[in-house]
Amino acid sequence: MAYRYFIKLAYNGSAYNGWQIQSNAITVQQWINDGLTAIDGNKVSVTGCGRTDAGVHASVFYAHFDHEKSFTDSELVQLTFRLNRFLPQDIVVFKIIPVVGGAHARFTATWRQYEYLIIRQKDPFNFQHAYIVPDTLNIELMQSCAALLLGRHDFQCFSKVNTKVNNYLCDIQLAGWTEQDHFLKFNIRADRFLRNMVRAVVGTLLDVGRGKVSPDEFQQIIGSHNRNKAGYSVPAKGLTLTGIAYPQEIFSETPVFFSSESKAQTISHYYTDSETHCYPDKETEE
Repeated sequence: MAYRYFIKLAYNGSAYNGWQIQSNAITVQQWINDGLTAIDGNKVSVTGCGRTDAGVHASVFYAHFDHEKSFTDSELVQLTFRLNRFLPQDIVVFKIIPVVGGAHARFTATWRQYEYLIIRQKDPFNFQHAYIVPDTLNIELMQSCAALLLGRHDFQCFSKVNTKVNNYLCDIQLAGWTEQDHFLKFNIRADRFLRNMVRAVVGTLLDVGRGKVSPDEFQQIIGSHNRNKAGYSVPAKGLTLTGIAYPQEIFSETPVFFSSESKAQTISHYYTDSETHCYPDKETEE
């Protein structure tokens, strides 16, 4: 019997071995767990909205935890303040929000969006969070191939090999490049992402821009379902989780009590159809 809360946070992933707790490395999840546990006096564990890899950043990220207490608004503000005091400078908590019992930071999300940052020249201020690509690129061709990603397709060709998923289907809703000054950004939004997918997509599109892969060949790569046919994975440091969406009805003005029986009734947009979505305990992401 408890109340469920979402934590909205952000982090610079440079110093961490990803989000998820590991026995031999420092992760963001470990910091959040340790902070909440130290403040509360009892063990508190959070569940994240995804599993970002080592070096990947998040300008927005959600996690949830359960607590037996119904916190007031002022207590949640105070908890946020104390948690930020505990956390290092490269992790920030924006707010802690009451949600309904079935809300799940990972499975209730309807879409996620990533951005990959490329810099086209030496830049002393952004090099730690971007991939330097000084090569001549055909951006127009890269843009046209990015459009081929839209829709629901099998993207096994961009997935890390030996990934334990039920299938490789993703519904991509947005994919495109923007260029300003010496910055080149790739944005992509989908209902789910396979592990290492965005970095492999960017690497393959860069090969298109360099003239190593034609649009026809890019289409063939998608249809091959073969990771060896696609391009290289660009460095993790340029990748940032920039958006994640949830149904508005899961958020509550006040904490909502739920029992152990209702706890199992997760509100999920991850696997509404067993033939097109993978099982939740096997899903992996960037």
